[in-house]
Parts: sequence; C-alpha cells; structure tokens
Amino acid sequence: MIAIDWGTSSFRAFRLDAAGALRDRRAAARGILAVEGSRFEEELLSQVGDWLADGETRIIMSGMIGSRQGWVEAPYLHCPAGPAELAAGLVTVAFDCAALRLVPGLTCLDAAGMPEVMRGEETQIVGVLDGVGDALVCLPGSHAKWARVAAGRIAGFETYLSGEAFAALRGHTILGRMMREARSDPAAFDRGVAHAAAPGHLLHQLFGVRTLGLFGRLGEAESASYLSGLLIGHEVRAALPASAGTVHLIGAAALAALYARAIAAQGGQTVIHDEDAASRGLARLGEMAAWG
Repeated sequence: MIAIDWGTSSFRAFRLDAAGALRDRRAAARGILAVEGSRFEEELLSQVGDWLADGETRIIMSGMIGSRQGWVEAPYLHCPAGPAELAAGLVTVAFDCAALRLVPGLTCLDAAGMPEVMRGEETQIVGVLDGVGDALVCLPGSHAKWARVAAGRIAGFETYLSGEAFAALRGHTILGRMMREARSDPAAFDRGVAHAAAPGHLLHQLFGVRTLGLFGRLGEAESASYLSGLLIGHEVRAALPASAGTVHLIGAAALAALYARAIAAQGGQTVIHDEDAASRGLARLGEMAAWG
C-alpha cells in the first residue's frame, strides 16, 4: 500500500508492506499550492508512478489534498471521532491506476462556539496513540493543534496561529529589522517564555521585542528566539490545563523540542514522537478501510 501525507506545502509518500511496515519513503516540496492547475493526478503519478508500476494497487492519502482546494473534498467529521469513524468516512477518488481513498478531516466547536478544523493531524494522532485511552496531544507548526483524546477518540481540539504569526512578524513588521540570522538561542527563547507570564497583553509584549533591542538588552542574534519563546509561551499558558499530565508532542524534532522547553517551564511533562506518525496512522486506517 502507498500512504501519502499531502499538505499545503509538502508531499510525503510512504511505501508500506502488507503488515504496515515502512519499505520506502520519499518527499518533495510539492504541496497542493505548488500543483499548477490542480493537476493532482499527474503530480501523483510523477511522484509514485514507479511504485504503481511495481505492483502497488492501493493508495490512502491525508492532509490538505482532501480540502476544498485539493483533489476531492473529503467532508469534515464531527468530534468525537477515532480510527473507526475515520476509516468509515474515507472518500473514494476516481483514479485509473489504483484504488484511492482520502482521509476526512475533523471539526469541532471551541469553548466559545467557534468552529475548529484539522486535516492531516488526525491521522498523525491515530498513528501515535494506538491503544491510548486518554491523552493531551500538541502538534506544533504554522497552525499548532492541541487535541484532547478521550477513550481512544479525538474529543476536541484548539488551533493556535503561533507559527504563522512568528513568520509574519519576523518577515513583515518592524520587529524583523531588529533580527538577523542566527542559530537557535535557548537562553533567549527561555526569556521569551518567561516574559509570557508577565502582566500585559501579548500585543504589548510584542513591541518589547523592539524596545529591548533599542536599549541593548536583546541582541539581534537573540531576538528571533526571544520572539519565538514569547509566542509559544503564550500559547502554552493558554492551552495547557493546570491538571495536565503528559503532553504528547508530534512534529519536527527541533520545533517539538522548543515546545517541550515551554511546557516544562509551566510544570508539564512531554513525550516527543517521531515524524513517521502519519505513515503509521495511514497504515492503520488502510487496514480498516473497505477496499472493495
């Protein structure tokens, strides 16, 4: 079986054996926004056509490829939802070269009644929490997700725009002029996390990134890490329940490590999972799918 995690900016494909074990993998910066004219079938064949020619007959895909901007829209399922609901909700896509299924996304309402959505993260959660009853999961990224798992199903979740806000503030505001390229600075990040607990609104504290630089209290090589800590610190303070136990972190290792630092600063504990969660989740859903 071929398992594909196809997002906005990236394409990742995994070739799995009959037991769901990883045989091969490949990746490309060919997310759905990079596919000209929505020629997704052509793009898919260019990426995994050799695997199909070698005998693969089943493909399962998750991520933004199932969005309104993707190949075929896979309707959102309402939480709570787990592997059984996701497998039952798989959407069939017409494709001459193989049986092709799309994993639906999930939706819920936050505490204020605001709609929430996710596509792709649900599959990663399935890949990590097989057999886990209750858990709190954080998936860092441009749109970080904090999901609550209850009785093995995703009960609800919240999204934080921290990653995209960091990129926008650094690249398109006056704050970016106080920064220069530098390696991650853990001490500066920790300062930002700590200041997130100080009195004052986030928008007020953000201006401090500039003034600290103006008065020589924050170097240009430190400012980006400080800004990251400030944003992630506010996110963690809002999302981490006082009674939280272990937080399961799923995502790129470097970013997950930053979240682990911020969570530890709030007294929380973490387990960091590898980036193959999507392939394991797709394997499990593929095993449960109706392929007839």
